Amino acid sequence: MSLARLSRWCYRRRRLVVVSWIVGFIVLNAIGGMVGNAYSNNFSGGHSDSVQAFDLLKQRFPSRAGDPADIVFSSAQGVTSGSVRGAMEQLFAQVGPGRVAHVVALDSPYQAPGRISADGTVGYATVTFDKQAGDLPAKAAQPLIDAAKRVKVPGLKVELDGQVVARATQATPGASEGIGILAAVVILFIAFGSLLAMSLPILAAIFGIGTGTVFVVLLSHVITVPSFAPYIAVMIGLGVGIDYALFIIVRYRSGLHDGLDPETANVLALTTAGRAVLFAGCTVIISLFGMFLMGINFIYGLSLGAILAVLMVMLASMTLVPAIMGFAGGKLAAKEHKQRHHRESVAFRWSRQIQARPWQMAGLSLLVLVVLAVPLFSIHLGVADQGNDPTSQTTRRAYDLLAKGFGPGFNAPIVVAADLGAGGSTSVGSVTAFANGMRSDPDVAFVVPPRVSPSGDAAVVTVIPKGSPQDRSTEHLVHRLRSDIRARGMAMHVGSETAIGIDAAAHVGARLPWMVAAVILLSFLLLVAVFRSVLVAVKAGIMNLLSIGASYGMIVAIFQWGWLKNVVNIGRPGPIEFWVPMMLFTVLFGLSMDYEVFLLSRVREEYLVSGDNATAVADGLATTARVITAAAAIMIAVFLSFVLGDLRVLKLMGLGLATAIFVDATLVRMVLVPATMELLGNANWWLPRWLDRMVPKISVEAPPAFAPEVAAASAASAASAPASV
Repeated sequence: MSLARLSRWCYRRRRLVVVSWIVGFIVLNAIGGMVGNAYSNNFSGGHSDSVQAFDLLKQRFPSRAGDPADIVFSSAQGVTSGSVRGAMEQLFAQVGPGRVAHVVALDSPYQAPGRISADGTVGYATVTFDKQAGDLPAKAAQPLIDAAKRVKVPGLKVELDGQVVARATQATPGASEGIGILAAVVILFIAFGSLLAMSLPILAAIFGIGTGTVFVVLLSHVITVPSFAPYIAVMIGLGVGIDYALFIIVRYRSGLHDGLDPETANVLALTTAGRAVLFAGCTVIISLFGMFLMGINFIYGLSLGAILAVLMVMLASMTLVPAIMGFAGGKLAAKEHKQRHHRESVAFRWSRQIQARPWQMAGLSLLVLVVLAVPLFSIHLGVADQGNDPTSQTTRRAYDLLAKGFGPGFNAPIVVAADLGAGGSTSVGSVTAFANGMRSDPDVAFVVPPRVSPSGDAAVVTVIPKGSPQDRSTEHLVHRLRSDIRARGMAMHVGSETAIGIDAAAHVGARLPWMVAAVILLSFLLLVAVFRSVLVAVKAGIMNLLSIGASYGMIVAIFQWGWLKNVVNIGRPGPIEFWVPMMLFTVLFGLSMDYEVFLLSRVREEYLVSGDNATAVADGLATTARVITAAAAIMIAVFLSFVLGDLRVLKLMGLGLATAIFVDATLVRMVLVPATMELLGNANWWLPRWLDRMVPKISVEAPPAFAPEVAAASAASAASAPASV
């Protein structure tokens, strides 16, 4: 079905379209509520050494295979005093094996050595679960949390640590989505000056993400989907959903202003702006599919969740919006006093000012972008731990107590799993010798003697590093241990939460350049097909990379270096989550292409009519500046609203996306684009004949002369069309 036919169908059967969306929204959400989610924060993937360590322990030594949770307690009178010890042993009895589901072992500081600090004021017990945190129920640690709260001894503090606890106490974005929508409402009302016009993009986005997130819930039963995936989907869906509907409605209002009847204006909006929305949305989806090159299961779930959100808001924009515009009819037309020629606008005069001094403006904006991107070159990919949590959370307080009593490395235990059934040089004696040798390593604080499985075919050694989980020294220690194991020819693997994070970061870091290259190449080919220009496509790719580089620089400066950390409210600086740069790149490259398409498609319209490059750029910028500015402001407001929550990953994503969109809509679109297009002149539209023959033609925006043709086609079919209902 062509877009013109789709537009007429949605217009003439608008009641059916709207009712279908309402019924589908209600039914899908009811199904999602009944089925529930099966989210899993399992960040391991592939066949890394840390995964092999976990698999070995799972098969041979199940009581040591799962993730641990630490019960950390502190008392100024000493943790071995009668009242403290009695209360804690009673707590241990309540949460041990057989008392709490999935708990297979509990190591008490009163039975195991090395679990009470030198000054006797801090102690910890380790509760071991039968699975990794991401594979356990979300509230698996809730009985531990409840039991710890019931301990009431004067001067005794009891806190809990570990990924299992972190998942059970995970903060939610709270009112973030509501704040983002409220900001979008204000911006849309200022842009449109009409409550009716303002409400349509909001409705489209709400219906789109409301159905999209249900599909994310259902998807979690099929593949690994992390618990924060729906928030990422909501963040992206809200931003693009409001924008896509906004561009279609603006073109509809433009058609009404030019004297078209509502149905013809509807067809014009969907066959022009709607085609651009379709292309832009597909670009975002293609970029998100680039994440499949990473080869990590949870990233597939993250990518598909965002793709489903974008697909549903695109569908809402292409069907629900035309139907509601049909109900609104001519009421969406702009007020007469608000209508003026685009050449009277500030944007047109601004473009002319930029074109008057293109070298200076291009050089200055380029310098600003490079400076913003400088912190990127010191980026440290990793996994944030409980030390990055706010101090209001028990995981952060437990982390600090362990670091104070035993050193920061006690928050980063490394597990060495030995396969004693493999024969060769791997025996209990060789494992013991290896453990003794590790004690002399300068980055090792403590080594727990080997523990042998009941069947005698596996052993586990726990190594406590001197550095925290995020320290480079801990990362180097993991690699050094593996090198030593390979040199000895032993059947041993280095694992633990810390090692899994290190392996995943290394895996993504190695594959990221390939994903970036693939997305850029595909985007280049798409832009060449749309704008029939090599230089426009090359320029777009370079400018998008500059915007993304500035975004990376900002998140490194704040989240890794600690600049403005109190303003953003992060617990402590730390590494950038290894998957965030990849996610940011795919999303931002797609969103940047949105603005590139909407701006350049209008510039190309003007150029095809006039043949004057400079005037076409100024006219294109002036006719799209208001709507692009409103769209960018909405995205920035939505993304920044997620910075107000407590989830660090959402703060990272929200701030990174908001920074890139701000830079893209200001420095890039308003300065670099007009300046560079002025410098390139008619060469902007150069395309070799051989490439022109090879690349298919994709029309995104019809020329102005298309409007009468649409009107004629609509009038011709109106006589035979059924009456509107």
